[in-house]
Order: sequence, then structure tokens, then C-alpha cells
Amino acid sequence: MFELGLLFIAALAAGAINALAGGGSFITLPALLFYGLPPTAANATSATAVLPGYATTLARLRHEIAPPRGLNLPAMIAIAAAGGLTGALLLLATGNRAFAAIVPWLMLLATGIFALGPWLKHVTQGHDAPRWIAVPALYVTCTYGGYFNGGVGVIMIALLGLLGQNRLLTSVAMKAVMSATLTTISVATYAFFGLVHWPIALMMALGATTGGWLGASMGQRINPRWHRIGIVVIGLTMTAAMFWRGA
Repeated sequence: MFELGLLFIAALAAGAINALAGGGSFITLPALLFYGLPPTAANATSATAVLPGYATTLARLRHEIAPPRGLNLPAMIAIAAAGGLTGALLLLATGNRAFAAIVPWLMLLATGIFALGPWLKHVTQGHDAPRWIAVPALYVTCTYGGYFNGGVGVIMIALLGLLGQNRLLTSVAMKAVMSATLTTISVATYAFFGLVHWPIALMMALGATTGGWLGASMGQRINPRWHRIGIVVIGLTMTAAMFWRGA
């Protein structure tokens, strides 16, 4: 019960972090790994736990949803769904041993992407990329999100900027649409193959949803710079722990 309580607290913190700027999977995935779940099951259960949080984000930003110029909402959803399915199938093909070796490196990559988030948004602002480059890149990003969710939101916002979408709230809303889509598809795939530990996932989903509402209410009071620094410190600490543990 004590360990389950810690998982609930981890999910609560992850929900609050995701509501502020993302990075909640830096907490939920390592927590589930240290709890003792196999790596692929931990990844699947973590994705399931944070999924309801996207619904709360969409509820708050539903009036901001608007696709970039030259694309429509069904096309964006289709790209996200295809990427989520591809990533989930890649995870299933990887297996526990290989994924355990990859996880610390993915955490390190995701932490680096998160740390570079402001720079990525700056360099993409006002620089529209050709659709034939940006759209496949968006699919690859969604595939990464279906395989490993960490840091995917920051990449999405940068790519949406390359597609001409530079209003932050609109980008966050579209990121939530695509994240919710790819995560729903990947979670359904994980569940079909029995990777999701449902009692733990549902308990953590309750914590993440509660944390999401708390995080939304605290968002105006926390300096984004210090929040980002805190997430990077958490990500680096968890990455170091997993390298030391061998995932």
C-alpha cells in the first residue's frame, strides 16, 4: 500500500507538471520501473495514466483549437493516429530487454529536448517549412510519442511553428489534440496486447487528473523559467538513476 501511495503521489505530481508545461512522464515512467513493472509494461501503463490529463487540457483550450494553414483538423488527427499506432507497434517489436537498454537514452534525449524548448520555439518562429518536410516530421514525432511519450509536446510545438502556427495557446491546444489522439491509439494497442496494468493505471490516472486541475490553478503563480529548470533537474536525476540501475 505504501508503494501504491507513492505511485499515486507521482501521478499527482505528473498531472500538475503536464498542466503547466509538460514533462510528467519523467516522473511516472521511472516510478513504475522502480515499482517493478517490466519496461514495456511500465511505458504502456505510464501512457495510460497520463491520458485523461489531455482531456482536461482540451476542455480548457477547446476554443483555441485550429490547425495550421493548408491543413485541416481531420488530417492532423490522422497523422497523430498513424504515428501513435506505428510507435506502439515498434514498442511491441522492441521487447523488454532492448527497451530497458534504450530507456535511459530516451530519457536523456527527452530532457535535452525539454531544456531546449524555448530555443526551439524561438528558431522556428516566423520560419515556415515546406509541407513535404514538416508533415512527415510531424508523423515521425507522433511515432516517437507512441513509442515513448517524453518530450514529444515540445517537438510538436516547434513543428507547428514551422507550419506557420506561432500563437502559443493555439499550438498548445493542437498539441493536446494530437497527443490525445496518438496516446489513445497507442494505449488501445498496448491494451490489446496485454501490456497495461489496469489497477495501477486507473489509480494513477485519478492522481494525474487531480494533479492536472491543481496544476492549472497554480499555473499563473509559478515562473515558467523556474518550472522548466525544475523539470530538467528531475529529468536528469531520473536519467542518472536509470543509468545507474540499468533501467
